[in-house]
Amino acid sequence: MTANPWLAVDAATVPAKRARELRDAWEDFVAQPSSQADDGLAGADTTDGTESIHVRLPIADSWRRSRDAGVDPSGRHSAPSVADLSDARSLWRGHPLAAAAPIIRECLSEAAGEADHLMVVSDADGVLLSVEGSTYTRGRAADMMNFVEGALWSEAGAGTNAVGTAIAAGHAVQVFAAEHFTEPVQRWTCSAAPVREPENGSVIGVIDLTGDFTGVHPHSLSVVVATARAVEGFLRLALLERDDLLRTRHGERLDPGAVRRALVTESGRVLIGHPEHWDPARRLVIPSGGGALTLPSGVQAIAEPVGDDAYVVARADTSARATATPHVSELQLSLLGPEQPRAVVDGRAVPLRRRHAELLALLTVRPRGASAEVLCADLYGDDGHPGAIRVEMSRLRKLLGDALDGYRYRLSPAVSSDAERVRALLRASDVRAAARAYTGPLLPDSEAPGVARERDELDGWLRHAVISSDDAEALWSWVQCASGTDDLLAWSRLLSHLDAEDPRRSFAAARTHALREALRQTTQLPPPSL
Repeated sequence: MTANPWLAVDAATVPAKRARELRDAWEDFVAQPSSQADDGLAGADTTDGTESIHVRLPIADSWRRSRDAGVDPSGRHSAPSVADLSDARSLWRGHPLAAAAPIIRECLSEAAGEADHLMVVSDADGVLLSVEGSTYTRGRAADMMNFVEGALWSEAGAGTNAVGTAIAAGHAVQVFAAEHFTEPVQRWTCSAAPVREPENGSVIGVIDLTGDFTGVHPHSLSVVVATARAVEGFLRLALLERDDLLRTRHGERLDPGAVRRALVTESGRVLIGHPEHWDPARRLVIPSGGGALTLPSGVQAIAEPVGDDAYVVARADTSARATATPHVSELQLSLLGPEQPRAVVDGRAVPLRRRHAELLALLTVRPRGASAEVLCADLYGDDGHPGAIRVEMSRLRKLLGDALDGYRYRLSPAVSSDAERVRALLRASDVRAAARAYTGPLLPDSEAPGVARERDELDGWLRHAVISSDDAEALWSWVQCASGTDDLLAWSRLLSHLDAEDPRRSFAAARTHALREALRQTTQLPPPSL
């Protein structure tokens, strides 16, 4: 055992001997009932008077979490793939750590090359986004344990492993040989460290070194920890540079006067000033594209976008006077699910025609507005004419008043929608609330190209977040909506996370079985062997 509980081996460790000891401890753990297995992990005396093999506390805790999550220690079910290679690479290109890829390679390449290890980056959920290394080792890892881009290597997805355990524990960790919970992974060793976002300290990803267990070295953990700290420094410097740029660009908008306003980031972090009745130490949840929000004191406010990633926040009752703009009506849009879309304008419910609902859905994702030509392409494809958009916008403005700018084709900041609420909750990583707020796909009957694009994007974003979250309540909400009712992977993961006494478990088991049978019949697969 090492003095550091997060380190698997040190200079005094004989790897082959330690691997055999861990294999014995793992076999005892998976073979015994939960209470007896837990006693064995504690280093207590066994019935024959000998002391049980001690397993490091972080590993023991992870084994328990893996067991409780229903992970199969035999490894018959590999880590699930939640994104194909193309989608995973797209996720990687848009991930904050992609900008630090050169730093990661520079820090890890020497250690990885010497030991023939893979250099790996995952997102905060444990989905592998980047796997680099020799063709042989990558192929072996893919074949043995589905260690590929797009696979979910959280503890609930793959059992104890450095990526998933680093996320679950919030700490850098090295995992060696049979410390891995699933048997096929026990030929490997891995060291991983979480990377934290500089604005709020949340984990945004994990950096990992993975290779054959014969190449285990105590320095691997130090290398990934140093790499994670270097990346965090890079992200912190980038954040400070963005803040300075935003202050320079938009600071003059906060001219002195009776109205107190603030320049804030997308995350609600104050850069300059603060509005009345708002403690600037507390962050706000800014609606995507701006709009109405409630300050912690209960006072209503308006967030007006002033750039791609900044907003000016002021009290709602002074915002109009301060900017000399016309009064903005309050508009709430219901665009999700099977019910007829509708708008609530200053408390008055207004049913929406399909074309009007489609236009409003497209405008909610374009806070700066869009031209008639762009809206025409999104609404009609190649068959439309911009003149038709102008006619529809004129009708919409008569219906909705000042909530719609009929000249620049954009919605006022006071507009909110159920779809944007789901997006805002996903951006805030509140997956459970997002799943509950999602009543179904965006305008499910619409065939407009732009609406179909936004519908698929939101549907896919939420599904990925829910399945990666390992949250039973989020999974339950997802499978209740039209998009998730036939989602076999979601039902399977829900079943593995529901307690035995949960009344929903029997229903989830029946639904999972029915979907598997339907899939088997569709693909003409043989029935499962007993």
